Amino acid sequence: MSTLFIADLHLSPQELAITSKFLRFLQRDAIYADALYILGDLFEAWIGDDDLEPLYDEIAVALKTLQKSGVPCYFIHGNRDFLIGERFACASGMQLLPQENVLEIYGRHILILHGDTLCADDRIYQKFRSIVRHPVTTKLFLTLPLCLRSKIATKMRYYSKKANPYKPKSFLDVSTTKVVQAMLNHGVFFMIHGHTHLPAIQRLYVNKHQACRMALGCWPYEGSIIRVNARAIEQIPCFL
Repeated sequence: MSTLFIADLHLSPQELAITSKFLRFLQRDAIYADALYILGDLFEAWIGDDDLEPLYDEIAVALKTLQKSGVPCYFIHGNRDFLIGERFACASGMQLLPQENVLEIYGRHILILHGDTLCADDRIYQKFRSIVRHPVTTKLFLTLPLCLRSKIATKMRYYSKKANPYKPKSFLDVSTTKVVQAMLNHGVFFMIHGHTHLPAIQRLYVNKHQACRMALGCWPYEGSIIRVNARAIEQIPCFL
């Protein structure tokens, strides 16, 4: 048996092919896993658990079915869906995890996270993140009418997509210094994350010990799945 990790599906009503791929994955692959971990950006946007978009109910039912079959599902918030709350978690059967979490599985300690905090070179984004993820900001945002929240989220996605092509490549990938520091902080030599949309297996040294960072791909582009079992940690493409 294996534990599966995915990230950056960016599900939305406009990309139904990706939704179909995810549902097939749950039925054909995840159903046989020991557990499933979703490392953020399951959805392209999330403006509150009170959003009645039918796609969200469809995904919640599919994940709940997986959980009822005996496969636990865990979720770390991404930068697109950090407002997912207890209502959706309950409906989907997902267990919400802190933004950095260490797993002890198959004799290994593995640090899992979404990955946006590792992109330290993009200081403008990190400043923006600290503002929008502040508890006061999120509480105020969720008090706004749903239609206004939707307009704000649409504008934020527009400006983000417009700015990204002009950012230096180093801004879009992780800082190795930040990766090493995170591993040192948690006392681990394995890391799995998403966010960058740059699937990778990076070998590095942490305290003179060989370490490994594995980055997941974005499903609308170079999607990937990381499979961990007692024998190995491997990254496989999500051809479904």
